[in-house]
Amino acid sequence: MEKSFYTGKGVGVCILDTGIYEHIDFAGRIWAFYDFLSFKRRPYDDNGHGTHVAGLAAGDGTASMGKYRGAAPGCGIIALKVLDRYGNGSQEDVLRAIRWIREYRQQYRIRVVNISVGTTCNSKKDHVRLVESVEQLWDEGMVVVTAAGNQGPRPGSITAPGSSKKVITVGSSDLLEGRSAISGRGPTTECVCKPDIVAPGNRIMSCVPGKPFSYGVKSGTSMSTPLVTGAIACALEKDPALTNTDIKTMLMNSADDLGLPRNQQGWGRFNRRRFLGM
Repeated sequence: MEKSFYTGKGVGVCILDTGIYEHIDFAGRIWAFYDFLSFKRRPYDDNGHGTHVAGLAAGDGTASMGKYRGAAPGCGIIALKVLDRYGNGSQEDVLRAIRWIREYRQQYRIRVVNISVGTTCNSKKDHVRLVESVEQLWDEGMVVVTAAGNQGPRPGSITAPGSSKKVITVGSSDLLEGRSAISGRGPTTECVCKPDIVAPGNRIMSCVPGKPFSYGVKSGTSMSTPLVTGAIACALEKDPALTNTDIKTMLMNSADDLGLPRNQQGWGRFNRRRFLGM
């Protein structure tokens, strides 16, 4: 059974990643942790990626006196470990985690699911089950936010499940051009324009394992994704009646056009102030 610290207040943000370190910036807000690899009960992160992502989505900046505060410092964190110490994982573990979310979504008030991981596939059939599973979460009312992946700049480089036409796929606004152009871009195998939106992802500071007050720098669309995820959690806290399609429309209408092709920038660069003001 998962380790639970549920408080019953706020919006629950579920993060599928390498786990989470009990950083001081998450104090009292890791509502649940489940390890699909080793089934350890206490929260841990033997890679660091998941902790960094969680910090960007939900860290309250305590250790930095507010300097490195996450996008939704009041939300609850549900951390599901689906990747190992090397950042690798199996599709089966991710599918099991998605089934877990569907079972416990009401208990932990999960409104937003952050998937800052992805897989490259040779054909559509290789990832059909994964895409169908995240779309099921979407159809059940959750907001699913996924990374575009770091396989760019070639066309058709969006990783699954970010290739789903339903979920919100996030690329990196500062990794779109030049030598650092690694942000994945569409079209997908179904000729869907992706990503949906882009946000900063290059050299981003956030929580890391080690000491309760440690921070570190990472880059990629994995870092861009939780910035959007956290803002969505804030919007849902402000207005719980918002649907996932409402959120998508708000993102589209509030983005800053960068003047780049749709399959490169999506609707444009994420504008948090304008988004939360809608």
